[in-house]
Amino acid sequence: MELNENARIDTSQVEDRRGSGGGGGGLGIPIPIGGGRGGIVGIVGIIIAVLVALVGGGFGLNAMTGGEEQGDNTALEQRCDAPDALKQLDCRNTLYVNSIQAYWRTALPQALGEQYRPTRTVFFSQAVNTACGAADSGVGPFYCPADSLVYIDLSFYQVLAQQLGASGEFAQPYVLAHEYGHHVQNLLGTNEQVRRQQQRDPGNANALSVRLELQADCYAGAWARNATGTADDRGQKIFKSITERDIAEAIDTAEAIGDDAISKRANRPVNPDEFTHGSSADRKRWFNRGYETGDPASCDTFRGAA
Repeated sequence: MELNENARIDTSQVEDRRGSGGGGGGLGIPIPIGGGRGGIVGIVGIIIAVLVALVGGGFGLNAMTGGEEQGDNTALEQRCDAPDALKQLDCRNTLYVNSIQAYWRTALPQALGEQYRPTRTVFFSQAVNTACGAADSGVGPFYCPADSLVYIDLSFYQVLAQQLGASGEFAQPYVLAHEYGHHVQNLLGTNEQVRRQQQRDPGNANALSVRLELQADCYAGAWARNATGTADDRGQKIFKSITERDIAEAIDTAEAIGDDAISKRANRPVNPDEFTHGSSADRKRWFNRGYETGDPASCDTFRGAA
């Protein structure tokens, strides 16, 4: 993967809340996990907190409560406007966000008949307040349907590499593309439909959550197929190249964060009835579906077997 050093990094698509506060102690994570307007949807979920606690990872696990937070992008803007911007983790991730949203601005109306409405990614550290409630880093990256924002503590990539064995660089845009897949689901009404189905059929709630997550994986694969065609607001390509090795890194990540793989790493029994995100094999298969077709319309995980 090679990013274009001439591409403009649009920091207005992110909100930097790092260092904005956080308090409390313990392992509390008060946000409910799952689809729908009241809960969050994310690439990994609450089991990350369990895993990190068990393996002794140095990852923030403090719950946060309090009032509204305000981001300050001043320092981020300065870093991302510097000649060495692509050496900075937050600037690279901002450019990934730019690419993902550039893709959906065109793909969503063309493939699924809905106008795309951009949203922001919130960078936070340890804990954050959201319209879905208070969360900490143990949840992993997530999307909150109630405020339509993506949230990520960039330290998650250390957990991804060191604890989950997914160290490739392309794991990072895959994670973000998955979360923006949830934003697309929110725009299409899929999140709300799943939430209502879960209320009507609580015994099938986990299976519905799995289908939601696998669709987000498929959407991420569709973006990956088309990422080299995305450009900044001046028409500069964002990616110079994406290789088959990069795609293999995304697939490796999908496998590493399957419910069964995470359970095994945490020395927990593997119980498919408890899956909320999908098995490693299913996550790999649906990412591949999106990548091979390059078409979000091929990502209907709700028809037939997931």
